[in-house]
Amino acid sequence: METSPLKIYRKLLKHFGKQKWWPAKTKFEVIVGAILTQRTNWINVEKSIERLKEAKKLSIISLATEEKSYIEDLIHSSGFYKQKTERLVLISRYILEKYEGDLHLFFKKSLKEIRKELLSLKGIGPETADSVILYSAEKLILPIDAYTLRVFMRIRGNVGNYNQMQRYLMDELPKEIGVYKEFHAIIVKLGKVYCKKKPRCHLCPLESTCKKGD
Repeated sequence: METSPLKIYRKLLKHFGKQKWWPAKTKFEVIVGAILTQRTNWINVEKSIERLKEAKKLSIISLATEEKSYIEDLIHSSGFYKQKTERLVLISRYILEKYEGDLHLFFKKSLKEIRKELLSLKGIGPETADSVILYSAEKLILPIDAYTLRVFMRIRGNVGNYNQMQRYLMDELPKEIGVYKEFHAIIVKLGKVYCKKKPRCHLCPLESTCKKGD
């Protein structure tokens, strides 16, 4: 039997506990992580971020001005490192040139304006943009990733496209940044542990909620 996203959230929170995402010390580190995590796992991203820190290159001005080949070497573990270097350099130069390297100036704009600008940059899609807006700008929008689509496809059947899934969940959940952050993180946890491509339904806390396991 289908249940509401809020009930699902509460059930998963009880099962897994708080995830306390995003694991970053600065707002810019969140942006870097959101780009590096495209098409790879977080373990590889952590290695790249650590190398950027060790090289003292985890800053807007460093990524905007450093040789691309050097950045490529530092983030190699994240995969697709040439594309990701290009995206890191592009967004860093954009913030440096348009906002004097000050993220606070950028994030003072409305959610709609920030999202439009992020989506105008090459390689920044809705999921990456929304992750940056929620976790770095701390504005109320819910990123929809592959885990979210998979989980709710199994719970509801047809979930529609990115925007439809996003509207459905945002309409159903309390409009609180903390809830959005935890909901997104806990759905990722569910997808990694139980709701895999080959699901472990017999162990999943949402087993009775799903319509199907594949």
